[in-house]
Formats: sequence, structure tokens, C-alpha cells
Amino acid sequence: MDYQQFKEIIHGRRSVRNFSDQKVSVEIVEELIDCARYAPSDTNSQTWEFIAVLNEDMIKEISDMTWTRLHAFADESKKRGLEREARLLVRSFGPYATAFENAPALIVCLATPYESKFRDRIFDPIGFVGDDVWNEEGIKSSCLAIQNLMLAAHAMGLGTCPMTGPVLAAEEQLRAYLNIEPFKQINMVIALGYPEEQPRKLPRKEVSEILKVIP
Repeated sequence: MDYQQFKEIIHGRRSVRNFSDQKVSVEIVEELIDCARYAPSDTNSQTWEFIAVLNEDMIKEISDMTWTRLHAFADESKKRGLEREARLLVRSFGPYATAFENAPALIVCLATPYESKFRDRIFDPIGFVGDDVWNEEGIKSSCLAIQNLMLAAHAMGLGTCPMTGPVLAAEEQLRAYLNIEPFKQINMVIALGYPEEQPRKLPRKEVSEILKVIP
């Protein structure tokens, strides 16, 4: 594959929220995770894990628990006089946060704390940084793996959409539902399936707006 083909994969990826009824096989999920695991990570710590939910009823249940928590937040906000914000939370953010409901697969992306010989032998003994920083290191590496997964999915003709709605609204419920250990962070969920339509290309900032070159 030459550079132009690779660039087309990057530029062609979209966040897909409407999927066909075609199922995603376990073999395809495994192939995507094989691509994800070759992302770089701090001292090859590989601080990522994935849970692939292919069960339609379970995906619907995760959507329902997200809606339940959003309505609970809205009710609490109304009691504090925030009627408009409560309405927007449900009507505007709700459908956006649960757009995975019709996806045939949902990938729950986890991050584990950064562990390495450098942390054990140097960083922790001298109190180099706090535990929260190591948790962030786990998230960073997990995000790199997720991007690998999404680009690989696009190259295979599948669509993805990264979402944090269920994590923001119902992390405790999702953690209990999927038996996720307390030390593992839920990074995000990825809707995965075959696109029903190709979303339009959204504008991007110009390179000159985001790049500072120091010669």
C-alpha cells in the first residue's frame, strides 16, 4: 500500500451512527483487535483491553441503562431549577449518547494503569508523579489502540463511532453489568457495524491553524 492509499483511509473514516442489519462476526472482531494491539504504548505496557458485545439484547440493555441515568440526571437538574438544561440533556444529548443502540456490535474499551520496570524501580520509589498520572498513561495508550481499530474497521468496509455517553452517564451501571474490575478504567465504547449510509465529511481546521514549526 502506498502513502496515498493510506491517506485515503484516514480521510475516509467517518463516525457512523446508522448501521445495516448485517452481523459482525467474531473473526472480524478478533482481526480488528489484532490491529489494535499493535499500537504503540509507553514502554510497551499495552494498557488496553476490550470487551466485544455482539448480543443484541445486551446492547439494548446498555442503551436503556444510559437513558435511565440521563433521565435521573435531568430530574435532579429540574429540582435545582435547571429546566432548560435538563430538557437539552434528554432531547439533544440523549440520542447522541445512545447512537450505538442499532449497532450489531459494541466494543467496550478499557484502560489499565501503567506498569513498568521504570515505575517499579524508579518512579514510584522517588514519588515522581501520582497514581492519577499513571491512570492517564493507561488511557493515552488505550486511545492509540482504539484509533488503530477504527482505521482498520474502515479499511474493511465497516463503520465505527467512538462514544463516551454511556461512560459519562452510567459508568457504575455499565461496570457492574459487564463485571469490569475496579482498577480498569472504562475509556469509551465503539459502535461497530456495516454502514447504512456514509456520513458527510465534516470540515477540519487548516494545518496552518494547528501547527507551529520551529526551524
